[in-house]
Amino acid sequence: MADTAKKTVRIGVVDDHDLFRAGVISTLNAVAPDFEIVGQAGDVEGAVAMIADTQPDVVLLDVHVPGGEGGGGSEIILRSVAAAPRTLYLALSVSDAPVDVGAVIRAGARGYVTKTITADDLVASIRQVADGYAVFSPKLAGFVLNALGPARPAAAPAPVPTVAAPDAAPDLDGDLDDDIDIDVLSPREQEVMRLIARGYSYKEVAAELFISIKTVETHVSKVLRKLQLSNRGELARWAAHRRIV
Repeated sequence: MADTAKKTVRIGVVDDHDLFRAGVISTLNAVAPDFEIVGQAGDVEGAVAMIADTQPDVVLLDVHVPGGEGGGGSEIILRSVAAAPRTLYLALSVSDAPVDVGAVIRAGARGYVTKTITADDLVASIRQVADGYAVFSPKLAGFVLNALGPARPAAAPAPVPTVAAPDAAPDLDGDLDDDIDIDVLSPREQEVMRLIARGYSYKEVAAELFISIKTVETHVSKVLRKLQLSNRGELARWAAHRRIV
């Protein structure tokens, strides 16, 4: 007889609205016995500390979270990579603005759904992210594909009313790129890479290095291409694994 027991999924919940956060936790506890809520937070600093302390499998993450340097959910992801490299992120937000969707996906989130999602679909989305899928609401598909870029696989229908694209599991141990050395980058590209990997915004990198934001964008594009990476989240993991930030 097949074993139908589900593996426990350890979850962190990040949202600055206490009642909403409590409601999500209560709902997940009620409908998903295989979920374990290991931590919660309402601001950037608290979220980064919680993720480092509890090492969740999946973090439900609001996009607009106060604190830190003002980067919200994207900042939380980028600052948490070094301390919790195996944690995956599913954005759960009221916003469906392209700028918000693109920001967290580029930072490394594996999914994005809106707060209008049903409890059953949220549970299914969490499980799919934990299983290595990129999950997002159908109306956000275009935004997400644009954020991921042409190198990502096309979306495929999932068994729930969200869209999921099978994606390779993150290269958490760096095995796929161990043959790529930092020396492939120019000295200036290395400077930009280190700042981006630490979670700096393009504007902050430009100010730090006294160059234009457009020049920063050009350097980041070259860095990602040379290192064979797709986004800032992968860059942060690559740098954290090699302990060069």
